[in-house]
Amino acid sequence: MLSSKVQLSGVNTFKLGTLTAAEMKELFRRLRNGDQKARDALVEGNLRLVLSILQRFKNRGESLDDLFQVGCIGLLKAIDNFQLEQDVNFSTYAVPMIIGEIKRYLRDNNSIHISRSIKALSHQVQQTREELLKKNFREPNINEIAGAMELSAEEVVFAYNAAQEPISLYDPVFHDSTDPVYVMDLISDQADGAENWLDSLALQEALQKLQPREKEILEARFFEGKTQVEIARQIGISQAQVSRIEKAALALIRKYYQQGFSGEGDGDETENRP
Repeated sequence: MLSSKVQLSGVNTFKLGTLTAAEMKELFRRLRNGDQKARDALVEGNLRLVLSILQRFKNRGESLDDLFQVGCIGLLKAIDNFQLEQDVNFSTYAVPMIIGEIKRYLRDNNSIHISRSIKALSHQVQQTREELLKKNFREPNINEIAGAMELSAEEVVFAYNAAQEPISLYDPVFHDSTDPVYVMDLISDQADGAENWLDSLALQEALQKLQPREKEILEARFFEGKTQVEIARQIGISQAQVSRIEKAALALIRKYYQQGFSGEGDGDETENRP
């Protein structure tokens, strides 16, 4: 976690202030009338927003000073383009623009070579996405972006994916408070057929220990790639309940592996789970 007292680009983050909704509206009204001091106040009052977004990029091996400055560019663009008539919170509007600016910086500084034409097309895809987001106040889907650009959906997906930053083997794909799962944990040696067969059998046996709802949630999360919110909506429970059930199911599978399939504790342990 970034320290609240760290200096970023000469800014003491410990002293950063925040603005109330009323103060934000008043500053935007003043900015509309040409008051540049109001713009400066809006920037200063939203630097904590940039700082919070940096948390998502802190393990990329990039200078936090550089990312902070790039995030501030996104903040300035959001301030200059925000309209009070949109009837949305400024943070809701600004966050995607700040993240987009940082991602573009990371993409452009990527050590993996991407052709100039693909980079240009990817940039156009991002611009079109931001324009549709600003116009419709929601995230556009692939078909909407493709239609606006007169491209096929496949061309849009290719351009978008080609410019994405590579994933580190040490990036977490799931974690609770005790035992994170990293990308490297999901990669195995495909040449070892016997080990793969045993792992597959072990997983099947572990899954048999789960209750139907636990199995349904894990399959949706890790085999179908759905979020906890999507699963909650699908089966009619809260996201918090999905999270609890998921953690309990993962804990059971982990315990089953650790016991070496000895059968210890197999009795009635499922009765007390969600």
